[in-house]
Amino acid sequence: MLEDWLGPKAAALEARGLTRRLRARAADERLIDLAGNDYLGLASDPRVIEAAADAVCRWGTGSTASRLVTGTTALHEELESSLAAYVGQETALVFSSGYLANLGVVTALGGPGTLVVSDDHVHASLIDGSRLSRSRVEVVPHNDVDAVGKVLAERNEPHALVLTESVFSVLSDEAPLVELAAVAREQDAVLLVDEAHGLGVTGGGRGSVHAAGLAGLEHVIVTMTLSKALAAQGGVVLGPALLRDHLINRSRPFIYDTGLNPAACAAALAALRVLQDEPDRPSAIHSAAARLASACGVPPSSGAVVSVPMPGPREAVRAAELCLENGVRVGSFRPPTVPDGISRLRLTAHAGLSDEDLDRACAVILAAIGQVS
Repeated sequence: MLEDWLGPKAAALEARGLTRRLRARAADERLIDLAGNDYLGLASDPRVIEAAADAVCRWGTGSTASRLVTGTTALHEELESSLAAYVGQETALVFSSGYLANLGVVTALGGPGTLVVSDDHVHASLIDGSRLSRSRVEVVPHNDVDAVGKVLAERNEPHALVLTESVFSVLSDEAPLVELAAVAREQDAVLLVDEAHGLGVTGGGRGSVHAAGLAGLEHVIVTMTLSKALAAQGGVVLGPALLRDHLINRSRPFIYDTGLNPAACAAALAALRVLQDEPDRPSAIHSAAARLASACGVPPSSGAVVSVPMPGPREAVRAAELCLENGVRVGSFRPPTVPDGISRLRLTAHAGLSDEDLDRACAVILAAIGQVS
């Protein structure tokens, strides 16, 4: 049955060059990594590792249950209060992944009386949350504030939720947050900003919402992941205390999921402290990203990601393979991951890259692109 069912689907993906395969990495590999999301270079920092190990010794390997049962520890509460204070929000609520944080807040705020207005380039977790919310969903062109305002003004629903990212994960361009917040307030709507690629990168590390002067506003809520700049795992929703209480009581991905493990909480806390103590790390990300963008002849990035268009999916995959063969790991994005249908190499800058690393990486990437193009 599965052969008849799934076989043709697999063949169709293979024919289009869109098949995805897992590739295990070794713990001791010697590569220049431009594919991972360890933006601040803290995933192997001894201070972060020690904090995670200490948490395992004290709390055990798992959180033991959902947050509402026995899954909340002092580490969870310390992480929530510390992160909220750092980015200028009243409260925070930690989920077990960034995907579930987005899913949890959109579905908890959605329903038949809520219109969801979604930017065309938002992450899959926000798209899936919209689909599951039972709301009417309107998708608007990328970063089109006028389109958002028009849809909001013409709605019949009493409530509305506008979805965007601060820095978008594929093109690494920034959303017009000030304008979106203004139109949302004018139309009595709530703006949800996913700062997955902003935390630790933009606004001196505090994110784009803080940099735009929007932190703490009642109608602007924020989601973040702990798995990128903070080198751990998990997600968080930040906003007013009323929102936090609502999620604790209404968000199914929070209520029915096992809590984030204590080691991940401790690692994220330690990474946050490093970021606070070493505020120059975000600027190192931007310097590396600018150098990669210049070498590849693409516009500068607003975040850590440099997006390099390729002729097609097969060329993107082959170029990434050639880079790996020469000691540089890069990402390859293909449909349907790319919202505009253009396959790309995705280069991720991070604070730990040396000048020698960047020289070598640029030479390898340019040679690979030239060979496949």
